[in-house]
Amino acid sequence: MIAIASDHAGFQYKEKTKSLLSELKLEFKDFGTHSADSVDYPDFAHAASEAVSKDECEWGIIVCGTGIGVSIVANKHKGVRAAACESVTAASLSRKHNNANILCIGERLVGWGVAEDMIKTFLTTNFEAGRHTRRVEKIHLLTGR
Repeated sequence: MIAIASDHAGFQYKEKTKSLLSELKLEFKDFGTHSADSVDYPDFAHAASEAVSKDECEWGIIVCGTGIGVSIVANKHKGVRAAACESVTAASLSRKHNNANILCIGERLVGWGVAEDMIKTFLTTNFEAGRHTRRVEKIHLLTGR
């Protein structure tokens, strides 16, 4: 199950992401927002991130204007490793090296074609483990999160 969410600035890409996931026959849960009306991004980023933190969803895809705000919010949740990406390479490496479990996208910064490729890459790229495992384990060392 994939948690998806956005604020108003990411609403169009969230809706496109829903279509993409449906085409790929992947299950998702939409945590909102449900229109392009102005909202506060933390409300929706927290909801989707909590679902990933509690293992209700394996992955998350959250969209805002830049991807930065929602990634900051997401990374406050236990066990979440959210990556704000602007390229397919970054999305791939966030999985391979950081075992990221939430992809954050900036609708104002990334064209839809790149965003679509980032989503596909993020969802199909495996964590390389090995030397990266000890590094990922250190991410949550101080807070236990």
